[in-house]
Amino acid sequence: MGASLSNAAENGFAAGGTGLGDIPESCVACVFMYLTPPEICNLARLNRSFRGAASSDAVWEAKLPCNYPYMLELLPVCRYEGLSKKGIFALLSRPVSFDNDNKEVWLDTMSGRICMSISSKAMSITSSEDRRHWNWFPSDESRFQVVAYCQQVWWFEVSGTVKFPFPPDIYTLTFRIHIGKFHKRLGRRISNCEHTHGWELGPIRFELSTSGGHRAVSECLLHDIEQEDAKVKNKRGCWIEYKVGEFIVSRSDPVTEVRFSMKQIDCTHSKGGLCLDSVSITPSNLRRSRRTGSFCK
Repeated sequence: MGASLSNAAENGFAAGGTGLGDIPESCVACVFMYLTPPEICNLARLNRSFRGAASSDAVWEAKLPCNYPYMLELLPVCRYEGLSKKGIFALLSRPVSFDNDNKEVWLDTMSGRICMSISSKAMSITSSEDRRHWNWFPSDESRFQVVAYCQQVWWFEVSGTVKFPFPPDIYTLTFRIHIGKFHKRLGRRISNCEHTHGWELGPIRFELSTSGGHRAVSECLLHDIEQEDAKVKNKRGCWIEYKVGEFIVSRSDPVTEVRFSMKQIDCTHSKGGLCLDSVSITPSNLRRSRRTGSFCK
């Protein structure tokens, strides 16, 4: 059936008839402006006219965000020199590291919109220099291959900031956390919550603010997260993405500064047994499955 469709597209549906292959490449390119990148790539298989339109710089220029030249500046020139706009889109759809490889930015392959992840290594963590309170351990479950682990503290405070020319959009900021420590034994993932304590005695306060004047504040008892939504596997032993809030970017210029934090500074009790992986900034209406993937790995 696929071969028949391809032949029809190239040669016409009947002898002497008109087929998809007779549509001018410029017209196909106009249609492609309204399609997603995966749809364009699939249709490129039909015939020469569609393949030509699918390689048009005009088509892929429309799929790239307005700040893509800034993203290219984060890469060596040899990585993108001479690439077509389609090649640039493919390049930027893979994570681009910056800030000593502690932050990554990439394009969502369905929409071409900006996504970002910030490692715990790029954050300011109170008492992180004391291994009695905090340490880092390697993990293939982290985008950055390392996770911060809170062993025991009285004053819990994590904060960070990022400056970036985000394209105009509405963005959501989330913290990726894990209650309890985990490791692998004989290829199996094992989660240990034995040393988890104190989080049920007081809420964590999450804050978000931007240079554009947006601010969001929320509180949560981490001990109760697993009970918030029975349909989602938000439970101990799983990674949880906790939404802090949303912010709006109206212009890429000037650069937007985003400040974020999570804290629990009630010193009447100690708390510990919490893993912190990263902070994510993504367009608010991206499908959750594309943005975060599965909670449990």
